[in-house]
Amino acid sequence: MTIEIRAAVKSDAADILHFINELAVYEKEPDAVLNTVFDIENKLFGDDVHAHALICEEQGEAIGFAVYFFNYSTWLGKYGLYLEDLYISQNKRGHGAGKAIMKYLARLAIEKDCGRFEWVVLDWNQPAIDFYHSIGAKQQNEWIINRLSGDELLAFASE
Repeated sequence: MTIEIRAAVKSDAADILHFINELAVYEKEPDAVLNTVFDIENKLFGDDVHAHALICEEQGEAIGFAVYFFNYSTWLGKYGLYLEDLYISQNKRGHGAGKAIMKYLARLAIEKDCGRFEWVVLDWNQPAIDFYHSIGAKQQNEWIINRLSGDELLAFASE
């Protein structure tokens, strides 16, 4: 089996949305996705892009994706690469696709002189946690993610 990782292009938007929906089902949030092909085309491939996508293919068939962006570490004085989502279709796991995406992104982080490559994982997703440990990742348990979204974000912003 040949696994290829490539930068996504606008014509991949429908596949990306398909994988996003599969990821939402896997993460037990099947009704949470509000994204559309139009949104993906504009936010990942438009004029003012802040995030990037990869497509993972096995023998020419799209089997997964990743979305990432760059942040900035004030302490390191360097950019960091942040992996927002990584998903491989369940029936295609175990062939090295996830590891191939992670290596691609690690090499990109080095190429871009990033000081960090980071992501989060749900605490119940033991297969992913085990995978990340197997590649040498260290959990950062002292940090707690905070979020403002939806009505709370609107309310706070308008105060």
